[in-house]
Amino acid sequence: ICTSLSNICNGFINKNKLPQFNKINRNKVNINFDHIDRTKVSKKLSNEPLQSIAAAELFVSNPNAIKIGATVLAIALSALIWLRNVLWTPSRAYESNSVAREYDAWTTEGILEDYWGEHIHLGYYSDEEIKKGYLKKDFIQAKYDFVDEMAKFGQITGTKPAKILDVGCGIGGTSRYLANKFGNDTQVVGITLSPAQQKRATQLAIDKNITNCEFLVMDALNMDYPDNSFDVVWACESGEHMPDKSKYINEMTRVLKPGGKIVVATWCERDEGNKPFTPKERKMLDFLYAEWSHPYFISINKYEKIMQATNKFQSIITADWVKETIVSWRHSIWVGVFNPWPVIRRPHLWWKCVRDGITLNRMHEAF
Repeated sequence: ICTSLSNICNGFINKNKLPQFNKINRNKVNINFDHIDRTKVSKKLSNEPLQSIAAAELFVSNPNAIKIGATVLAIALSALIWLRNVLWTPSRAYESNSVAREYDAWTTEGILEDYWGEHIHLGYYSDEEIKKGYLKKDFIQAKYDFVDEMAKFGQITGTKPAKILDVGCGIGGTSRYLANKFGNDTQVVGITLSPAQQKRATQLAIDKNITNCEFLVMDALNMDYPDNSFDVVWACESGEHMPDKSKYINEMTRVLKPGGKIVVATWCERDEGNKPFTPKERKMLDFLYAEWSHPYFISINKYEKIMQATNKFQSIITADWVKETIVSWRHSIWVGVFNPWPVIRRPHLWWKCVRDGITLNRMHEAF
């Protein structure tokens, strides 16, 4: 009558043969089917004409099966559409106090520190390490390497700055590392909007017996320091959260001593120029802005122009570190896969962790 079940389901029945189907003694079909060795049938489903007859009989005998199947399919499809919409709707949009609030939450929850350690920033991977496989590199060590590479890039390695300001210090991992790196003659100050981060950073400095480092709650756009206060101003992945990029650069420049150095690492979007963002790119950017409390990103060239406009710098050097850092996004996901316990023991954070994992991957895709 037909050659396979798929032909029936897809409607490819020869209408000329349809009357033959109606002439079949259905009782005999059912009796024969019941006596088939089902183990053997399962292995030869597409080659047994009787299977097609029996399958057709099933649909004829149960007219509600199609309706039920269609209903289930519709519900599943609706659920997938709903989930997709939820996962593309940002949950932590930037507001006047959202940065402090979100970092307070991340610090109190502890899960970010469990996975990322003391450094809430990307890692650095050499060409050789990427070639060998980035998962072979220690995830935490990659973050220390980032700090070392950033210091080299900023031309402060081998110097002896008296005072360093760490703008957007997180829980103080970089501040403490720099305090150890440059020695007790260097005083490091880390500032953050998050009281929870300031408290945790201070406690970790005490635990590690680091005395040339302190942490304060302070707005980077309105610092309490007088002009010309620091030999080095360090800003690692804090510019993303600044609602006024010009004021961010100008304020750091104001507190920098003459002859001092500003070293900035931040996430940037590309210059649109003659190639405006596509609707898909704009959708991605808007999500990444609002999911992790970012007001907006700007390009490397725009940062350079802001620095040039201060008329304070003898030289400005920029570089694109996407190649050296991009694997850090997915490495962040894999450390959670390899060690799920920090997530498992915090069931109240499961949904948030799912969203953050998806966002990490979207960051990778966007860069």
